[in-house]
Amino acid sequence: MPFCEKRTTVVTQFVRRLRGGAQSILAQAGDGLFYVVKFAGNPQGENLLFNESAGAELYRACGLNTPSWKPLLLTDAFLDRNPQCWFQTETGLVKPTAGLCFGSSFLGDESTRLFEILPEGSFNRIRNQVSFWLAWLVDICAEHADNRQALFLEDARRRLDAYFVDQGHLFGGPKGNRRVHFVASRYLDFRVYPNISSTHLLDFSRNLGALNLDALGARIRNLPDEWMFGSALDSFQRCLNRLSDSVLLQNLLETIVPSVARRTDFEQSAPHHCRAPEPGVLRSGVQPRIQTLNSIGHRVCHPVCD
Repeated sequence: MPFCEKRTTVVTQFVRRLRGGAQSILAQAGDGLFYVVKFAGNPQGENLLFNESAGAELYRACGLNTPSWKPLLLTDAFLDRNPQCWFQTETGLVKPTAGLCFGSSFLGDESTRLFEILPEGSFNRIRNQVSFWLAWLVDICAEHADNRQALFLEDARRRLDAYFVDQGHLFGGPKGNRRVHFVASRYLDFRVYPNISSTHLLDFSRNLGALNLDALGARIRNLPDEWMFGSALDSFQRCLNRLSDSVLLQNLLETIVPSVARRTDFEQSAPHHCRAPEPGVLRSGVQPRIQTLNSIGHRVCHPVCD
């Protein structure tokens, strides 16, 4: 039985809408856990659920932090009870189609704090900071058509772990037709990219070269049939081809690393007022901790979900 069928659980409780073009919601499922939920038939494009699920599997296979996910069952009864989660379109509300939808595990809990944006002074607290380089490399291979997004989970010792989220714009975007410059998939604040050694670069190439592409491909083939569209599958195959090309990977690394170094040199030589965002735009705490469903209500917010 495909893994997506084994793990399916029903969406039971609507919590609130979330920001972003994908019009996702925060909901609780029958397993008692909270999920960021994205529906099939999304106005952004038919490839959205494939991109999210295949992107999560790709990132995990590459050793990158990303929230766990599972297919969730969306019922007509749930949709009828909760018109707040219907798609908002230019012509009015549109009811999503009942069936399987994508559920990304909600990262907040009582023992951690979750951040969407960090000031530069906090970057050195990110334990997996070097992963931003690997994520950018994977995003280029996967034709990511949007800036890389990440959330930062803080533990009791104030250490941060970056989790890479929102994969809907991988593989040419939700419509599968976008081709962008490699810089477009970089994390917006380039200062998050640490100085990197040649050893790290070599490790990236070796680890990607050792990927079990057959196993990854098998997992993708087990995704729900209704999420499979030709343009997404073609882009996913191109991604696998790139990841298996050691020469291409080395060339990409030799391109992106100097590009950030040049940008850093420019910023350091620029007038002070051009060097960094104003503190007011650095939103550090965007989300309270989850305790119980009754205690969150309208207070729960989730970072931008595009």
